Parts: sequence; structure tokens; C-alpha cells
Amino acid sequence: MTNETTETITHSAEETIAFGRRLAAELSPPLIVLLRGDLGAGKTTLVKGIAEGFEAARAEDVTSPTFTLIHEYRGPRATLYHIDLYRIDTQRDLETLGLDDLLAPNCILLIEWGEKFPRLERDRNVEITLAQIGKERAGETERRIQVTTR
Repeated sequence: MTNETTETITHSAEETIAFGRRLAAELSPPLIVLLRGDLGAGKTTLVKGIAEGFEAARAEDVTSPTFTLIHEYRGPRATLYHIDLYRIDTQRDLETLGLDDLLAPNCILLIEWGEKFPRLERDRNVEITLAQIGKERAGETERRIQVTTR
């Protein structure tokens, strides 16, 4: 299996959302996408664009699932599950979420902090790494977005 990586630089939240919209056209279910990056790197901002690209939600309706753990967005082409594992620490806690039950033929799992669990690392189809670059100025932050498919 070969991995292919592409890299993009965005200069604002709006550009990150726009990139997510374009990326949605390249994604098709069933799919597991791991979203990597530090707190504030733009993972949820990217999901806003992906959800819009799938016509599953408007960007302003997509929020971080940090406390609810899973948000569901239904679109005409796919159901997106935005999952945040930041507060999940053990394999047992992970199993109680029932992620295996969510991966149906028309579903895409967008998982933040999935790298904490080796099984998710193995099962993923796409990995997206976001990193802030440069210093924040006037509310704009450059982000390096690497998309790796296998």
C-alpha cells in the first residue's frame, strides 16, 4: 500500500474552510479520517468546510465535539460523524463509543485525536495533519495542512 501526501498552506479560517469544501469532493464513504494537530490548529475549522462540501451542515453549525464526543451531520451523499477523542484515555472508553457501529457504507468518520489509539491509526484511510505556522497577526494564522491517503 502506498501513501500519497499533498500539502496546502491556508492563511485564514476562511481559507481553511474553503480547502475543506474542496477536499470533500475527493472523499467518499465509507471512510475513516484522522485529524491530527495541536489544540487550536484548525481541525474543527477544516471539518466546517468538509461538512459544507457534503451539504451536511453550514459552517456556522459545526462545533467542536470536545464535550459531547460525537456530532452527526447528515447530507445527501454521506453522513459525517465528527468525533473528538481528546477526553478519551483508555481502549475501554473508546469501545463504549461504538465507533464500529457508525462506519456504514454511507458514513465518514472525522476523528480528532485518533492517533492516541493504535487501532484507529491502522484502520484510517486518510490522515490530515494541521499545524500553525508563523505568528498570529491581526487574527490570521497560516496553517500547513498535509493530507495523506492510503
